[in-house]
Amino acid sequence: MDIQKYKALTNKKPIQTKPRTRPLPKATNRYLDAEEEIERTLQILEIKYEKKFQFKSTKHWRFDFHLVEHRILIEISGGPWSGGRGGKLATKAWSMDRYDVAAEMGYSVVRLESARSYKIKEDGPLQVQACFAVQWLKNLKRHSFNETKNT
Repeated sequence: MDIQKYKALTNKKPIQTKPRTRPLPKATNRYLDAEEEIERTLQILEIKYEKKFQFKSTKHWRFDFHLVEHRILIEISGGPWSGGRGGKLATKAWSMDRYDVAAEMGYSVVRLESARSYKIKEDGPLQVQACFAVQWLKNLKRHSFNETKNT
């Protein structure tokens, strides 16, 4: 139907669809490189893992990797879902709350920092720079390999 005819018959303006003013955040190249490298290392070391793990079904909280045997949740900072906060304190506090919930459920949380410079927070989860993540995973595998099995 023609817009002018619609307006004359209904005495209403047609609905104006407003385009999205800001595009959705995209993953940075450093994040994508770090994720590929971690996944490749986990496959080489034969560590069982789940990707994009949602540890609580009632929340939309996801971690990048879940090391099944060790009950470790790995988060790579700088992902596509962390790019759009814009420094709002309320949304940062909401996302940090999931670390506490994961700890209560018996998971250990490790944050891999893909940024070149970052600030270590003593009260938060363990932080590892992404370039040292492969070495950290090798040490984790070696440590679990040398443990004695209780039978």
